[in-house]
Amino acid sequence: MSRKKKTAGTSKLVIIIFVLLIGGVGFLSWWSWATKPYSTTGESEKITINSGTTAAQLAEELKERNLIRSAWAFRYLARAQQSDFMLYVGDYQLAPTMLPSEMIKRLISAGAVSLDTNRITIPEGYTTVQIIELLVQKGIGSKEQFEKVVTEDGFTYSFLKDAPKGIHRLEGYLFPNTYDIPVKTTPHAVIDLLLQQFAKELTPEVQKQLDILKLSVPQWVTIGSMVEKEAVKQEDRPLIASVIMNRLKINQPLQIDATIQFLLGTPKPKLYNKDLQIPSPYNTYLNPGLPLGPIANPGHASLHAALYPAQTDFLYYVAKKDGYHEFAKTYAEHLKNIKLYQ
Repeated sequence: MSRKKKTAGTSKLVIIIFVLLIGGVGFLSWWSWATKPYSTTGESEKITINSGTTAAQLAEELKERNLIRSAWAFRYLARAQQSDFMLYVGDYQLAPTMLPSEMIKRLISAGAVSLDTNRITIPEGYTTVQIIELLVQKGIGSKEQFEKVVTEDGFTYSFLKDAPKGIHRLEGYLFPNTYDIPVKTTPHAVIDLLLQQFAKELTPEVQKQLDILKLSVPQWVTIGSMVEKEAVKQEDRPLIASVIMNRLKINQPLQIDATIQFLLGTPKPKLYNKDLQIPSPYNTYLNPGLPLGPIANPGHASLHAALYPAQTDFLYYVAKKDGYHEFAKTYAEHLKNIKLYQ
């Protein structure tokens, strides 16, 4: 009897060990799969981390956007790489071809900023006034200092040659990006840093395309700024740019609501007919052609859309509740779209 019991007990132990081994092999196989890049192809996407975002929330977003295979594996790797893993507010470019560990390394290294340095993200579409407010909030200079720099200081960039005078002199050229700015940096140096970043956008390829379109740099940036303020969805940017270009070709007023909001200073939730009658070189309802200058500081995507507008016959568009726009070739079609979507 004792020998049979021993044999039975040994068999159970072997089975348990076997099951554990199979489970372990299965887990290792899954782990190898979960920590690989989501795919071998795919472009990078902008991931915005806001104040209060947790690693768990970020992991779920990355999973939903098909950038990682497992949210749990991402969270585990985050804890393993840095026990006090923190998410730093800002915009990050992450691609499905990256290892999850590479993503985490990028996020951690992005946060490794000196205590004497401010990490400041200038959002796409911010105006000069909004950028000044943001910089002052971050403890860099005063409102008065920045206004003096923007309106009076000399900068040697050729694209500023015919810029309008006043607070909007540098509008459009303060390039949106995430910057690490030393606390003791002067307001002039900060503004120059943003202008330098815009200057990098002026590649030989860009200049070649501007020549093809017969656009000056200020005209390009002005169109890009209107696209930036009008578009919500990425897919709409080149379509909106095409409407602008098509109207310019036939000298039809652009009738861009965002230009009215810009001249008002404080945007309104809804525009009225009286707002459209305000005399201003920025009023694209009263004046044909482009406004006096850019109405915001556009990001790369909007500048690219202005450089490569879609080839369409559209002359009108109306905003829909989902953020997209409905486009039309004729005014009759446009009126139908207004009834349908507004």
